[in-house]
Amino acid sequence: MNYSSSRSFSSSSSAVPGTDPDEIDEIAVRTFDVYSSNTVKKKGNKGISIVWFRNDLRILDNEALLKAWVSSDSILPVYCVDPRLFHTTFHFGFPKTGALRAQFIMECLADLKKNLMKRGLNLLIRHGLPEQILPSLAKSFTAHTVYAQMETCSEELNVERLVSKALNQGSSNSPKLQLVWGSTMYHIDDLPFDTSSLPDVYTQFRKSVEAKCSIRRCVKIPKSLAPSPSVEDWGSVPTMDQLRLEPQKVDKGMKFLGGETAALNRVHEYFWKKVKRYEKERQANDSTYWVLFELIWRDYFRFLSIKCGNSLFRLGGPRNVKQTWSQDPKLFESWRDGTTGYPLIDANMKELSTTGFMSNRGRQIVCSFLVRDMGIDWRMGAEWFETCLLDYDPCSNYGNWTYGAGVGNDPREDRYFSIPKQAQNYDSEGEYVAYWLPELKRLQKDMRHFPGKLYIDQVVPLKFGNPNKFQGKASSSVRPTKGFRR
Repeated sequence: MNYSSSRSFSSSSSAVPGTDPDEIDEIAVRTFDVYSSNTVKKKGNKGISIVWFRNDLRILDNEALLKAWVSSDSILPVYCVDPRLFHTTFHFGFPKTGALRAQFIMECLADLKKNLMKRGLNLLIRHGLPEQILPSLAKSFTAHTVYAQMETCSEELNVERLVSKALNQGSSNSPKLQLVWGSTMYHIDDLPFDTSSLPDVYTQFRKSVEAKCSIRRCVKIPKSLAPSPSVEDWGSVPTMDQLRLEPQKVDKGMKFLGGETAALNRVHEYFWKKVKRYEKERQANDSTYWVLFELIWRDYFRFLSIKCGNSLFRLGGPRNVKQTWSQDPKLFESWRDGTTGYPLIDANMKELSTTGFMSNRGRQIVCSFLVRDMGIDWRMGAEWFETCLLDYDPCSNYGNWTYGAGVGNDPREDRYFSIPKQAQNYDSEGEYVAYWLPELKRLQKDMRHFPGKLYIDQVVPLKFGNPNKFQGKASSSVRPTKGFRR
């Protein structure tokens, strides 16, 4: 992917998806219709079950939602605005959820609530700890089960344990917490190995699942999820003021809209409008394969989080690598704020802080610079990404950072990204850096990445890479390489 060829550099922000507003609902309705059914039958228990929405703020292909509907007369969808989500990160005290990510989550909640209401339900929104809210609701509604999507990392697992323990206090007929797998393309039960035996090398994992596994079909959700339980106050989506966060307007770059409706439109836009009409009407080739390749990476990191446990978050990583890291605050702040003196790094970091987004390639480059050239503790970078990224996921984020820092379970992933080479390959005209750093627009294109005294001083020298070697050369086409996978 070339930075310059894949983006339109307008002075204002561009909505993502960029679908015409009149088309958005139409595309969502068509997609919902394909993956919904009128023939799903209820069976088993009567009464009410609770669906606890967590990081799965969608209706389509939501097996926890389906299981709850099939097993009950009615279901109560619940989202808990957990204050712990808005505390600080574990080691360095950054905001755990920054303003842009919080706004994105609230947009997802609003869309989920709207889509549930279209199907005869609603979303009960409560502020507080799930381990207090859910048992109280289960008692009030005499719910027999709380269904939720299974998570894999320690903070989420701890909340699951607290909820389960609180539900089970009482009689033998206490409601149970039933967790349902639903966060990967390849189902955990279909893997050709136990997660404890997960290959340490991604390529081995990919080849194994491609050869021995098939991707399950999407579960079809009933077109009507009614009846709804009688609830006096369903609650509303929190405002930024209620979250004690300052709203942040995206006035430049790509403005991603949160929610399932937007996601369905983005998929439609990406495949049918941007990838050459999905390679001439679904003809597979290298371009379309890379989408699958990246999704398998995402699966791998999810399964890896089960195998590695908390070592994914420790300084030495899964391999317990002994290395001395700096936590120099000034150096880190120059990286965080996009003032390192290296335009490619600075542009990416400014895009992140402005929009909550950074390309896969950008994530690899800024990670390499932080840990290789600056020698900064990789966890500082990982926690800052946790603050900012709209698409933050603990498995992919920390899995990628351990790989980028050379402490991941695959020692071959100890890689260095040369800024001069990356600049030449992906932004040879300097359009991307000039967009995010307007002071570079007046410079000749071959000077924009290494403008010398015409830009701010470089905070550290590069360990590898001669800037002059790559200037003035034509851009080459380079395939994606292993790195940050979302």
